[in-house]
Amino acid sequence: MRGPPARPVVIAAGGTGGHLFPAEALAAELVARGERIALMTDARSSAFESPAFGNAERFVLKGSGIAGRGPKAAMAGAMALAAGTLEARRILKRLDAAAVVGFGGYPSVPPIIAARMLPGARRPATALHEQNAVLGRANRLLAPRADLLAISLADTAKVPSSATVRVVGNPVRPALAALAGQGYTSPPAEGAIRLLVLGGSLGARVFSDVIPAAIALLPEALRGRLVVTQQTRAEDLPRVESAYREAGVPADLSPFFGDIATRLAMAHLVIARAGASTVAELACAGRPSVLVPLPSAIDDHQTGNARALASVGAAWLMKQRDFTAESLAQHLGKVLDTPAVLARAAAAAAREAHPEAARRLADLVQSLMRAEALPEFT
Repeated sequence: MRGPPARPVVIAAGGTGGHLFPAEALAAELVARGERIALMTDARSSAFESPAFGNAERFVLKGSGIAGRGPKAAMAGAMALAAGTLEARRILKRLDAAAVVGFGGYPSVPPIIAARMLPGARRPATALHEQNAVLGRANRLLAPRADLLAISLADTAKVPSSATVRVVGNPVRPALAALAGQGYTSPPAEGAIRLLVLGGSLGARVFSDVIPAAIALLPEALRGRLVVTQQTRAEDLPRVESAYREAGVPADLSPFFGDIATRLAMAHLVIARAGASTVAELACAGRPSVLVPLPSAIDDHQTGNARALASVGAAWLMKQRDFTAESLAQHLGKVLDTPAVLARAAAAAAREAHPEAARRLADLVQSLMRAEALPEFT
């Protein structure tokens, strides 16, 4: 006769890749360990499908962001978060959740607060994960109330002194974690140089403006060796395709690439935004990169993410105000034709990899569930 179902681990993550990808990596690890998973998220995640969440119950909570909004919008957002908290409390009580793990952003706020509201021995353990080099505002609010704050970087800024902290790295999806240790092959002499351009979850218009123009400025001999794969907004595809065709450069363009691990493994150089998942994936793949932080990111956290790689020689940081066709062409001309420079940056990136991050975070979550001492990591 079967006993009652296992108390689930509830993962709270918003509908952007920066939050959902590490949440997916943790879910895959926990499912592999036999844990039951539920997902609390927002409406933006409706298009997100993952085998890790395939059999999980999914709950879309009310709520919206507050930071950076006008007074009326902030008030409406606060009311929605309050409604979402009451909804989350009802769900957590019904599920009899063993733990709630939040990955930042406003969708993690109601489940964590709701978990702390539940009384008695059945109150779920609460953990937070921060992906960025600067602790996000939701996590700053929640960290003093949570049982654990897991961070990706040891020198993460704005961490409250009252928080219980462990450094785990940023979990990446299994296919990307598997790239760690596979090495880097420099471009062959006179052979193809593969450039991969990633613009974040929706692409970056500035990349469509600048990168084809920069490549057109390169010497013909170097330009003739380039093979470009570029994430491009759908509305920009025709003009970007035309620009590469005029430059005589073969280019594979799409708003989204589902086989990002394969494309990273093939790349000799990556140009990208500096979202936390992108930076973690570059390190696991051991790929050199030019990072252009999103200037509008709250607390400028993408610059902090980029510096984590640039400071060790794994990447080149270019502020968007300096990211022009002329400056990028000058930089590409220096590095693309110098395999040793690319190889050194690739090796430095690989040294920053944390392919074990999902395992470490799962260890911590299970320790909290069992009321065991939290493991330390070196």
